[in-house]
Amino acid sequence: MSRIKVLDVLASAQTESRHLRAEEIYKCLMSTGDSMSVGTIYRVLAQLEMAGLVVRHNFDTGQARYELASDERHDHMVCMDSGEIIEFRDQQIIEQQKRIAKEKGYELVDYRLVLFVRKDIRTEKSVGGV
Repeated sequence: MSRIKVLDVLASAQTESRHLRAEEIYKCLMSTGDSMSVGTIYRVLAQLEMAGLVVRHNFDTGQARYELASDERHDHMVCMDSGEIIEFRDQQIIEQQKRIAKEKGYELVDYRLVLFVRKDIRTEKSVGGV
């Protein structure tokens, strides 16, 4: 039952492209009246990860974040100022990586791409009309 509750929380977060820490999952469960310890949540997340249902990300923030596994490939940008995690998809990046691997005599099996970014102040000013 605890696995289903954690999956439900992650499914709700996925609709908003949110990547949750275990503590955030705990808070979501508590807000709905479900009682589960943080330790149990970590154990459930490990089981779900091993089963291929959940993906754990370490974005150099010191805490793992989780999302539901998906067949649809995507990458991430992490805003260095706000901590916001932005998902994006770019087929050209995938093709470029495949080409590079092939040129070096390899086949691309998997990859992880995380861009660490900051808002471009020049772009913000031009968008905001300042």
